[in-house]
Amino acid sequence: MSGEVDYVGSFLRDADRDRYYASLLLKEPERAAAQSIYAFAADVASIRDRAREPAAGEIRLQWWADALKGEGHGNVRQNPLAAALLDTLEKYQLPAGPLLRLVATRRFDLYHDPMPDVPSFEGYAGETVSVLYQLAAMVLNGGAEVETGDAAGHLGVAHALVGHLRSFGYNASTGRLFLPLSIFVANGVTESEIFAGKESEGLMAALGQLQDLAVEHLNKAGAAIAELPKPLRPAFAPIAILGRQADLATSVSSPFIQPPDLSDWRRIAMMGWWAWRN
Repeated sequence: MSGEVDYVGSFLRDADRDRYYASLLLKEPERAAAQSIYAFAADVASIRDRAREPAAGEIRLQWWADALKGEGHGNVRQNPLAAALLDTLEKYQLPAGPLLRLVATRRFDLYHDPMPDVPSFEGYAGETVSVLYQLAAMVLNGGAEVETGDAAGHLGVAHALVGHLRSFGYNASTGRLFLPLSIFVANGVTESEIFAGKESEGLMAALGQLQDLAVEHLNKAGAAIAELPKPLRPAFAPIAILGRQADLATSVSSPFIQPPDLSDWRRIAMMGWWAWRN
């Protein structure tokens, strides 16, 4: 079991450093449980980059769906990520439904259809990011259902917005647009111009509006988190760094350049300080 836990932690550290550092604020056994959920989500999110074609991605997503439904072929538990996740679901009696919806929502990633509008993006973020905050809070609550709707909902949307603002250039270079197309169109920017790497005032205005939207959701999330019982708040520690990451996302000379990120020690310090104060 210790080897499995070590593997999951190592995988998460390499795949999603922000959530890995956030998980270090939790005590065991809740830390290992949260890491198993985050590592699963990171593995599913990476399928779009690992699959050479949508069909291959669909197969991998279906593997995870079957594993969660108990219909997996062969010994699913030979996969240490799956074994750890299934152990967490069983130990804390967490529902598999939200994770199945996460898998289903990630099918969008495999294709090149643009994210149409803000409501669609918010729904996507809710199913793929907000759910992770909700489940982590349930782990800290001993597995019992907990009402964190506004906190998890707003922080999930903010987290997704910041992440896709940061990866805007990379996604555009692969012919993908995860940010709401309607915001760009409203500023006179077409999908083809984005994929061609064309800079314009309209593009910068659209990205600025999306950054403002992220900050708006961060502020709402902060107010909602402050109303939660203190034992649940560590599940939301990434809020401590998202505002600064949003600023860095728009600090580069071109939106098609990968922006800088916070150093590891600064991320750890900012989340640790936030956790201590909250």
